[in-house]
Amino acid sequence: MSKVTPSLRKDYEEIYKTHFGQIEKTINSKSPLTAKEPHQYLQQVLGKIIKANPVLKADELRIFFTRDWWPNAYSMGDGSIAINAGLVIHMHNEAELAFVLCHELAHYHKSHTLQSVDNYVTVTNSSEFQKKLKELSKKEYSVNAELEKLSLNLIFNSRHHSRSKETEADLQAFSFFKNTGYDANGIVSLLQLLDTVDKATVFTKLNVQTMLNFESYPFKKKWIQEESAIFSKINTQTTEEKAKEIDSFKTHPDCTVRIAALKDSVASQSAGNSFLVDENYFQKLKEELMLEMIEHTYQSGNVSRNIYYNLLLLQQQKYTNLAAYLIARDLNKLYEQQKNHKAGLLLDTENKFYSDDYNQLLRLLNRIRLDEMAQLTRSFCNRYLSPLKEYQPVAEQLNIAEKNNNQH
Repeated sequence: MSKVTPSLRKDYEEIYKTHFGQIEKTINSKSPLTAKEPHQYLQQVLGKIIKANPVLKADELRIFFTRDWWPNAYSMGDGSIAINAGLVIHMHNEAELAFVLCHELAHYHKSHTLQSVDNYVTVTNSSEFQKKLKELSKKEYSVNAELEKLSLNLIFNSRHHSRSKETEADLQAFSFFKNTGYDANGIVSLLQLLDTVDKATVFTKLNVQTMLNFESYPFKKKWIQEESAIFSKINTQTTEEKAKEIDSFKTHPDCTVRIAALKDSVASQSAGNSFLVDENYFQKLKEELMLEMIEHTYQSGNVSRNIYYNLLLLQQQKYTNLAAYLIARDLNKLYEQQKNHKAGLLLDTENKFYSDDYNQLLRLLNRIRLDEMAQLTRSFCNRYLSPLKEYQPVAEQLNIAEKNNNQH
């Protein structure tokens, strides 16, 4: 702050107050995973990187896994680095995890967060930006649309700035990574993964019609039918236009471009190891993080995503008893909230950024009537939970489902 131009001091103070408030909120939330074994494993992988790169100081860093479902990792600018469970569960080996760490360490080492703040303050205080705001303040009509356009331009400009930093971070990350002894092919496989991870799943695509079809209560196709063409034509964007819009919001450059930029460097590396700490625990870690992630969606109030993940587990016949119990819990809770006209608080709405099978499930959950929900839940419980009814928590869900159904 001592180096800031006095006229900009207030802007910087507000940004940093918000920024560090977000860091504090994240670290104090239920998102970070604090269990001893995964934390120690992560520190061991970090230790390999730091030992090979003395320029990095361990005492400045706070590295942790989160339970968050979306595939991401991020440096907060103060030495705190988070790696989401939703990214780790897709990884193939420890070398990929090491490169993610190297990439985020590169952002911190290069002070990219501080530079982003400088860029934001510079743009919003520029004469051109202030002139546009002044012009908008005098307008009577279409102000909101113009403000949205102005903000989108600012986002795209800042994203472009961010993308240049991503390329710089990749190059610095490779410099860190090449000293570690990890296999450089992990860089390529990680970038290939990132290119599709927004739509990827560790499971086969959910067949909601099969999973929720019962002899006592057959699946109704009307639950998942798309809206009639007369409404669907309201959105006139082409597939190509949608793809461009989605890409414009990505902070990371196209991964094929990133792979090409590192191709020669990776090829020049001698063979390394996919694992340097513990291959067996890495596989166990992915399972642990998947279960932590799934439960966290429920704890954070996203019941629709919790149902989705547990249906995927059930479909793949993994943790079937647990998954069935959790789905019954979710459906009973949704019934209660729907009865009180509050189900929307627990459900996502369809979104073009979501996978097709998740959007289909959302269509069902947002469309199904109260009496249909009661019958569907009862049929689900009778099929999957009846053999486990001697367990009290299971018996409770069975009783709730029966009671709800009897009200209709």
